[in-house]
Amino acid sequence: MVHMILASVNWAQVGIVLGIFAAIALLLIVCILLVAKFCKTNADEKVENILSHLAGANCGGCGCTGCAGFAEKLAKGEANLSDCHVTESAQKAIIAETLGIPFTQSKPTVSVCRCSGGKNAKDAFTYCGAENCAEEAKLSGGRKVCKYGCLGDGNCARVCPENAICIADEKADVDPDKCISCGACMLACPKGLFARIPADAKVYVACSSHERGKAVMDACAYGCIGCGKCARTCPEGAITMQDNLPVIDYNKCVNCGKCAEACPRKTIRTRY
Repeated sequence: MVHMILASVNWAQVGIVLGIFAAIALLLIVCILLVAKFCKTNADEKVENILSHLAGANCGGCGCTGCAGFAEKLAKGEANLSDCHVTESAQKAIIAETLGIPFTQSKPTVSVCRCSGGKNAKDAFTYCGAENCAEEAKLSGGRKVCKYGCLGDGNCARVCPENAICIADEKADVDPDKCISCGACMLACPKGLFARIPADAKVYVACSSHERGKAVMDACAYGCIGCGKCARTCPEGAITMQDNLPVIDYNKCVNCGKCAEACPRKTIRTRY
């Protein structure tokens, strides 16, 4: 029976049909490969285009390992253009056009260290370990009585791509003329002491302690005691007290400097 069925099959026609199916399959594979290559080429070109307009600082302030990684994430929609504070606005506008997203120009910013401690802050013990803020902070928050303040071991200075940070009197100090506001110091500081403020801002709060009164006075000569005099003095209502610290709304601040003049602890610093 089987022999009769096999004998009745037209093998020439079967071969033709199989050949047609094989040709169709091969054609589909070729088409898929061509489309994949085309898409990859377009994606690569987009990344290269974005990368060519980034600042090229490779500071890591955006949270990526460098500008190339940031460009890839931008192309995939996995990062925000605003995460980069180094690239100039004109270049950002071109990148935004490439990505097909709206672009809003932001004001230039600089980083500041929100601490007045250093040698002005008392030590709780003598630290003899590695000159590394993150490692020292693991020991009960570090050697300082104030557990919010700068340890002065220089992690921020070592990661700054512009050498804009120096350690003076056991405390970090930012040179605004060199700072490109990349944010590398913000990522490196285990205490979270660095913040961005408008480049034209006259004043900033140089303290991060949430203690108040006697506890602060026993720990640091310049720490904020939470008295709120700066907030009451501000003619624009630009300062509010939050968790025992003044917070400046730079959209309201007119750079009059009256808060700095009123501060009994000189915690609010003037930049110029």
